[in-house]
Amino acid sequence: MLQLNVNDEISPLKAVVLGIAKSSGPVPTAEEAYDPKSLEHILAGTYPKESDMVQEMEAFRKVFEKYNVKVFRPEVLENCNQIFSRDIAFVIGDKLITANILPDREKEVDAILHVLDKIDDNHILHPPNEVHVEGGDVMPWKDYIFVGTYTAPDYPTYITARTNKAAVEYLTKQFPQKKVKSFELRKSNTVAQDNALHLDCCFQPLGRGKAILHKNGFLVEEEYQWLVDYFGKENIFEIDAQEMYRMFSNVFSISPDVVVSERNFTRLNNWLRNQGFTVEEIPYAEISKQEGLLRCSTLPLVRA
Repeated sequence: MLQLNVNDEISPLKAVVLGIAKSSGPVPTAEEAYDPKSLEHILAGTYPKESDMVQEMEAFRKVFEKYNVKVFRPEVLENCNQIFSRDIAFVIGDKLITANILPDREKEVDAILHVLDKIDDNHILHPPNEVHVEGGDVMPWKDYIFVGTYTAPDYPTYITARTNKAAVEYLTKQFPQKKVKSFELRKSNTVAQDNALHLDCCFQPLGRGKAILHKNGFLVEEEYQWLVDYFGKENIFEIDAQEMYRMFSNVFSISPDVVVSERNFTRLNNWLRNQGFTVEEIPYAEISKQEGLLRCSTLPLVRA
């Protein structure tokens, strides 16, 4: 059996579900796009090729291998995009919460049943239907659970709004020992540079007391300021709109000292090294065209 344990974003990783790019299906039509960045690439004819995405994920898998992380993969479903395993479930403490995601992605959960079978049923939570939540919006961080959300009345009109107020209430109830802190995110169905799809698209805590942040991803300046005060301005790497668009904040920590990053993120990677991190650079630019990157592709199960 797997003893789940995830209380932050940085403790040494022991077991993870890494998504899979095989048989990811034909290029979607414009109507099928889930987010503005994918739409942009569909229309431009630059949507990523499966063979390139398979190679990128293989590079990620090799990094996990190097650090002796146990890697689970979803079963391959025909013509189904299964890259972003963070969307389908997430772990807080010793509980795995299945996400209520876009309806046509529910079969992705079935593809990790061989992993869920290794977890005690009492440690798997299935939120009720009115709770909309995806793992990219949820970050356990010590005493806190940080949650990205969108609670305005026009929530239903945004395909990019993935986590609702009911989710914040649900997590507060399920984890009474934690402080649930929510952040209103900026949403756009049409302009990728104005859309924070998930919290991890504009914020990422790192080891060594550092964090990556993008001010314009937050709708409420006080909430952004809360994070600046919490981490300390001197510890924050502030990214601009173009860097957010390229997913600079969606890196992944294997341990407090090791960060996996995209090889083209030169400004960020140099800063990380200057702060004393080991940076494992891999190619991931093709996958980023779908408005998801390294954190989105992972579902951590056990951190030491």
